[in-house]
Amino acid sequence: MPSLKVSQHFKMVKLLGEGSYGKVMLAVHRKRGTPMALKFFPRRSTSLSSFLREYHLSLSYCTHPFLTRALGIFFSTPTYYVFAQQAGLHGDLYSVIVSEAGVSEECVQRVMSQLSGAVTHLHSLGFVHRDIKPENIFLCDSSCRWVKLGDFGLARSIGSTVRAVWYDSPFCTPEVEPAKEMEDIWITVEPCTDSWALGVLIFCLLTGCFPWEESTHDDRGYRRYKEWFDREAEKEEKLFDGLSPFVMTLLKELLHPNPKQRGSPEEILSYLGGPWLMETEREEKRKAEEAEKEARKIREGGGGVEEEPEREGRGER
Repeated sequence: MPSLKVSQHFKMVKLLGEGSYGKVMLAVHRKRGTPMALKFFPRRSTSLSSFLREYHLSLSYCTHPFLTRALGIFFSTPTYYVFAQQAGLHGDLYSVIVSEAGVSEECVQRVMSQLSGAVTHLHSLGFVHRDIKPENIFLCDSSCRWVKLGDFGLARSIGSTVRAVWYDSPFCTPEVEPAKEMEDIWITVEPCTDSWALGVLIFCLLTGCFPWEESTHDDRGYRRYKEWFDREAEKEEKLFDGLSPFVMTLLKELLHPNPKQRGSPEEILSYLGGPWLMETEREEKRKAEEAEKEARKIREGGGGVEEEPEREGRGER
């Protein structure tokens, strides 16, 4: 691996993100003038093998337009392993979610259409992302017209065995709840993990809040959802006020407590174009009723348009 002095090759612009993994900086390549994101991994807490795994996955497999791809630049410094990737110049999806309001329904469907394609592509190549959340979805424009899923540090191949890790988040699947109390539990990596995260993400984007704090029976929100799910009641829980029955059908597929019965990300495509909010559904019904009323008037009036009497010479120049 080449060793570089960052300041000689890149002009640092600003910090894009920071976490336990390290940090991401927006930079400009001094010779090419190309903006890019540099992802810094602390050498003291990152193995070379895990760094190279994420780099090669992002470089070789993330060819989909809605996946963040590495740019073929990787190097080390005395304290970091670094690689360059496509930059989300307009921040991440988390930054545009309005608390208690979310984002527009049109925006939600557009974003989920793109993510569905990206995740389905990743699954077709044999990988599960395992860390889908707003902070890992990057904006290519300020209007959320083009997003890219990134951060493949937890991505693993389908069917591989990994140690179950519980973390306090609504995105953590209920099947790893035993790992909250017990150690040395191993699970098989399956695509249904990403389906769960996409379901939680849809709820978050539509409402501006999470359905529960964590998917355990100790959590009141999740317990209410599980009870509602199990009894298959037609009446929606207050937890889902404002969401249409149409989108709740989708959420019940993606957020199935049993991972073996969970829907796939590509099923989202079947729900695009329909009403995801009750407000939208009511508006569509109102328009349909008005159209039917107008059509009835025309039928009862014999067509509503009187035929013009034929005049002599009509049709001649």
